[in-house]
Amino acid sequence: MSRETNTPERTLLLSLFEAGLKRVAPDVCLPPHVPEPQTGGRTLVLGAGKAAAAMADAFARTYSGPFEGLVVTRYGHGIGRTIPGIEVLEASHPVPDDMSQQAAQRMLKLAGGLTKGDRLVFLASGGGSSLMSLPAPGLPFMAKQGLMKHLLHSGATISQINCVRKHLSAIKGGRLALAAGQAEVLTYVISDVPHDTAHDVASGPTVADPTTLEHAADILTRYRAPDRALMEALLNNAPNETVKTAPPTWHTRLIATGHDCLKAAEQAAVASGYDVVNLGADLEGDAASLGAEHATLALKLQAEGKRVILLSGGETSVKVTNAAGRGGCNMTYALSLALRLGGASGISALACDTDGIDGSEDAAGAYMDNITLSRAAKKGHDAKKALDENNSYMFFEATGGLISTGPTRTNVNDFRAILIGPRAA
Repeated sequence: MSRETNTPERTLLLSLFEAGLKRVAPDVCLPPHVPEPQTGGRTLVLGAGKAAAAMADAFARTYSGPFEGLVVTRYGHGIGRTIPGIEVLEASHPVPDDMSQQAAQRMLKLAGGLTKGDRLVFLASGGGSSLMSLPAPGLPFMAKQGLMKHLLHSGATISQINCVRKHLSAIKGGRLALAAGQAEVLTYVISDVPHDTAHDVASGPTVADPTTLEHAADILTRYRAPDRALMEALLNNAPNETVKTAPPTWHTRLIATGHDCLKAAEQAAVASGYDVVNLGADLEGDAASLGAEHATLALKLQAEGKRVILLSGGETSVKVTNAAGRGGCNMTYALSLALRLGGASGISALACDTDGIDGSEDAAGAYMDNITLSRAAKKGHDAKKALDENNSYMFFEATGGLISTGPTRTNVNDFRAILIGPRAA
């Protein structure tokens, strides 16, 4: 799982991460919720997200009636084998590509073939917004790609980005469920968003949405989006409003969340003899600022003589000022944490994305301890410069701090664990 020989502290923190991942794996969290087959009618399974292929596989192995379907996941996040009855497509994340369009078009057509007495099962997980992307009428696909690149680098929160996505889409914000007409719609959600708002996961193609065209327009203004005149014209067009009220035939269930992941890690930590401070799975904001804040808290707990593991989750953001830099939110958090701790002994930490991909990198995140800064300095890497230039990946690659899991095929967003012990004498 990692790229460095493990210390006891690193091994412990990795074991907590693994415990959390097991709790939110699709083959664990989905089967208890799979419905009984209906009497008559078709069952159509659609899905989008980094967990979509694994969710489809879990559904196929559990559902006892006939079904057919199509899901789309990120390149490399398939399960490596055929799923009976369900076709798996792969597309680009975090910026959509042509396969994202094709997936959305095909899903709308399939849903449109359903009638009363049929059932649509939608499997939603994080990443689905990019993987299933079809612009609103009048919006060129390249313009939407450019807008997404801009917002992803702007420091906007995921809920803000998804608000814009929903209102500039032909499939999100409940529109896929609308295409299913009078069919029953069952949505199963592995949540990767703070506060587990189902309408934000994959931008809610089968759920009602409380955000508005005005909200989306305000976000574009705040973050100085490109092609403003075109976007504003679309956001002043009432037909681009999202679905506000779900009919009685739409049903949504959260089957795994960041809270579930952290709870499993907490149980594993307690079983290993540690006290736990669980800050929850809804933390947001700037990754570097949060890292510095948690370093201050860790030092305070250490000064109080605590031997504890500090857990947290959620979704942070990074304002990218160096387009050539490498490193996601978790690596940025870990680097900022290390800088603020300044080599303090007795404190180590792991920060990873539960999908196995931190941002767009090939690592899940990073590990840091009291020798991280000194090891980097010996190799000619300045931590402050790396943080300022969005180069946390290169920093941790040099220090041996990268954590590699490969695709986990689930996604409940960030996982952070700080191990706090006494300072060395």
